Amino acid sequence: MKFGTIRAEGKSVLVLVEEEKLLLLQKAAVKSGIEMVTSLEELIKNEESELNKAESIQKWVKEQKDTEGYYTNFESADWEAPIPRPSKNIFCVGKNYTEHAKELGSEADIPTDIMMFTKAPTSVIGNKADIPIHSEVTSQLDYEGELAVVIGKKGKGISREKALDYVFGYTILNDVTARDLQEKHKQFFLGKSLDGTCPIGPVIVHKSQIENPGSLEILTKVNGDVRQQSNTDQLIFPVEEIISVISKGMTLEPGDIIATGTPAGVGKGMKPPVYLKSGDKIEVTIEKIGTLSNSVR
Repeated sequence: MKFGTIRAEGKSVLVLVEEEKLLLLQKAAVKSGIEMVTSLEELIKNEESELNKAESIQKWVKEQKDTEGYYTNFESADWEAPIPRPSKNIFCVGKNYTEHAKELGSEADIPTDIMMFTKAPTSVIGNKADIPIHSEVTSQLDYEGELAVVIGKKGKGISREKALDYVFGYTILNDVTARDLQEKHKQFFLGKSLDGTCPIGPVIVHKSQIENPGSLEILTKVNGDVRQQSNTDQLIFPVEEIISVISKGMTLEPGDIIATGTPAGVGKGMKPPVYLKSGDKIEVTIEKIGTLSNSVR
């Protein structure tokens, strides 16, 4: 199952994705008499019962003679991030593909331990939303297409073997970065947390649809040109290890989002570097999830 959040009639609306159609779950829930949560964050916290309700609502709609009023179009939807305002910073893994670590430095920059940083919740935007150019504070805005993991249940001290049991699903994240701020402040937070520099979505795919998150094709295009092309089997630290390491001394909770790192091909790694400019369109595609598309304005 794939879930998302769109803006409709002035409010955030939970949707179930059916190929090119979006099922308006709450609208159908009211008509069917099935009570269910109204946000994806709440659905994640109550995964088992709410997934069953979503399936029941979907079945009820398909049994109706007139189903048109329960759907909206995927392409024309006003997308928000699946979780529009996460309750925590986004967990992010740095330099988690060997070639990316090398393109930003040398073999000496390939990490032997997981490198972690975070992005502020205020940086989060949805599919098709504009990424601000932030020309007043940066001239080196860059893209980073990534697989993101959404945690489904609370856990601490999670073993690698059980790590995927704590996952709700997977989504796409573009870790847009102000490289000059990153260099100036000698750490990642400010350069990673400008408003609108964390596009996420368009959907979260339930883990039941992705048997192995360590074997997914990932592709990033800028204005139609391929910039990044890899597979999550190239992650230095796989999803299971990332979850285990983070949770050793920190509690992970439902709705937490972990960006797993970006492959080689970022603008800073080009010779000479090529940074984003107003009007550029970035599309990040991950196998079995879809495409996250945003333009810089």
